[in-house]
Amino acid sequence: MCKEKIMNSESEKDIKISKRKTSYPINSELLDYLKSYDRAFKSPIVYDDLLRYVDNYPILDKDENDTFWQGVIYGPQEMSEIHQNLKKIYSRLTSDGADKSVDHLFVDSVDYCTFGNSHPFRIKIKNQFNDNHDYFYVKKADASRIYGLEIEYILSPNRINFLVFENTLVEEHISGIPGDVFIEKYLDEHTNKIRLAKEFVKFNERCFLRLLGDQRSYNFVIVLTPDFDEMQYRIRSIDFDQQCYEGKINLYKPQFFRENLDYVKFVTENLDESSIKQYQHEERALMAKRMIVGKSRLTKLLRVMKNDQIAPREKSFQLKTEIFELLKDNEVLKCETMGDIVEAVLNFILRNYQTSMTKLF
Repeated sequence: MCKEKIMNSESEKDIKISKRKTSYPINSELLDYLKSYDRAFKSPIVYDDLLRYVDNYPILDKDENDTFWQGVIYGPQEMSEIHQNLKKIYSRLTSDGADKSVDHLFVDSVDYCTFGNSHPFRIKIKNQFNDNHDYFYVKKADASRIYGLEIEYILSPNRINFLVFENTLVEEHISGIPGDVFIEKYLDEHTNKIRLAKEFVKFNERCFLRLLGDQRSYNFVIVLTPDFDEMQYRIRSIDFDQQCYEGKINLYKPQFFRENLDYVKFVTENLDESSIKQYQHEERALMAKRMIVGKSRLTKLLRVMKNDQIAPREKSFQLKTEIFELLKDNEVLKCETMGDIVEAVLNFILRNYQTSMTKLF
């Protein structure tokens, strides 16, 4: 992400992704991995049960714009059963699954999203004593997304909690302001654009190193944390459907999406090239350190991922060819699956880090 390339990306024709990504099933190896890390559970209901609603209504924002979410309504008998089971799922996701922990909770709403690949249901759980509420999501399980979630947990500065049962994925809510909404409604004279630019560079680097695609502004959130002297910013992905699926290398770099143009401008207008390289180097080193700490878990995940076919072979071939042109690492040319490519890129980063550390001693 040199400054010249960033500036070129501002005027580059918008890159395109697959209109409808193939959904890949969870194979037995991946399921065994999930069980070993308490990610699998026996759910009282599955995704398809939530499709049995009898009516729905559009959910609009404060400006009467369509949010692509619909509130759904169930028949009286089914509503009682579904709501009770959703509370049990919430208890298992956030606690130990004990029934007594949900007695004072109720399901305030169930919303259905008509946009995207996973068509999620958003569940709002509320505490009847203090009105405090929380969200979680029930989605169609897809191997690509699960690999993306696990890699996020192991290699990013963030943690994400989720559970899987058959064709059903249960995911905790990631708090933050959607990237497009932040630009539209929260950007003002008090925003520290230098800090935000730094975070976008680091986010851009993280996405590429772990091959997470389609990180347009509505697929990530801005997390603001007040510090003693300045506001801190962190960019977090909320969409992991495009974990190593596409063949074009630029689809794994948020800087090349038209929807992220404002963030790209923050970088070009506020950071010099040496600072950009510094932040990229920092992110690569941090990821290498996380690889060392999470070596056992990452090794097990990659072993499963390498044996799984989670993208068309022609896309895997295209991606390894483009990555080789960038890294000039012969190990990349040996790759056959997307899992192989992820491992090769991560090993490249780790080797460079270890070589640098060796020179210090």
